[in-house]
Amino acid sequence: MNEQNRWERVSGDAGEAERIYRRSRTFLGDVWFRFTHKPTALFGFILVVLLLAFCLIGPVFTPYTYSEQNNKLASIPPLLKVYPGPAEGSNLYITQGLKLIEVDDEGHLIRQLKKKKDDSKAKQTSFTWDDDTLVYLDYSRLPNTVLDRDGNRIETAKTVWNRTYLLGTDQLGRDILTRLMYGTRISLMVAFIAALVNMIIGITYGGIAGYLGGRTDSVMMRIVDIISTIPLTLYVILIKMCLDDGLLSIIIALSSVYWVDMARVVRGEVLSLKNQEFVLAAKTIGSSTKTILFSHLIPNAMGPILVTVTMLIPSAIFMEAFMSFIGIGIAPPMASLGTMCNDATETLRTNPYQLFLPALVICIIMFAFNFVGDGLRDALDPKLKK
Repeated sequence: MNEQNRWERVSGDAGEAERIYRRSRTFLGDVWFRFTHKPTALFGFILVVLLLAFCLIGPVFTPYTYSEQNNKLASIPPLLKVYPGPAEGSNLYITQGLKLIEVDDEGHLIRQLKKKKDDSKAKQTSFTWDDDTLVYLDYSRLPNTVLDRDGNRIETAKTVWNRTYLLGTDQLGRDILTRLMYGTRISLMVAFIAALVNMIIGITYGGIAGYLGGRTDSVMMRIVDIISTIPLTLYVILIKMCLDDGLLSIIIALSSVYWVDMARVVRGEVLSLKNQEFVLAAKTIGSSTKTILFSHLIPNAMGPILVTVTMLIPSAIFMEAFMSFIGIGIAPPMASLGTMCNDATETLRTNPYQLFLPALVICIIMFAFNFVGDGLRDALDPKLKK
């Protein structure tokens, strides 16, 4: 084989040669690049942004409040099966309590008709439409329906979207969409505040234990072990029972126990970093323990810390929802996802949407933060850098 043919000159101008190079990225820029190039992480981040917009901006555009009640329009679902009314452009919706609601063609709820007479023998109820017109509800056999002018059952019906209450109302006539907005706000606020407090306590406690080491580390971590032996759910419930109902008591209960995982993570990172060269150099120039810990060690351990905080948020949200569900969380009439699920259990068979909607929001929040935490873990791991 001819030796001269083994090598060939690469053709191309200077511009093409420059294309093989790329601009160097900073650490944060590299983390953001890898985070945004993971579909699940980006999807979770978008969900978190949408949830924040939903709970913070959404209440501005709704005409209702979380406690406003309208008992005449209780347990109205998002989708309405309506029958033609006596007037043109009007329709009638039959509620679970055998009442008639006037609905227009676009799905807006107009009024509840006034009951005039109930014939239990014929299983018919008459309602007043106007001064000289009556509307009859026939519940002699399923499905319940409305009678026309000749007394015949109206079998034809259509389905319209509830334009007055987009996601329907609960058993007290409160707008579910508005209560979901405020409930999501409560859940996220509790989670973020609890995570911030736990991060401060856990970083300080774990950092001191890991850096000082020796007997101090042993004593401090045995305290953590004692707290960890008590089931966190039971511990939070016991603390909450000693406090008054309200948002502040939930935050105190969650903040008092959830920091142990953060302390262990920070301690492990500090133990692996405190013998590195940059720490020895800081000691050589006379840096104080506080400076070394909070200016050198903690910043270098922020990767695992951020991942732990992200994973801590959905756990705190679930705990808040669980406490509200069993009745020791947010006090009525304040809306919470847990209290909404608790209230919906009474009407689960007849109106399952009242339980499905807040449960769906809880699932979305859990998935969103788990996706973000998983993406941060991969983005901050130098072993996975491409």
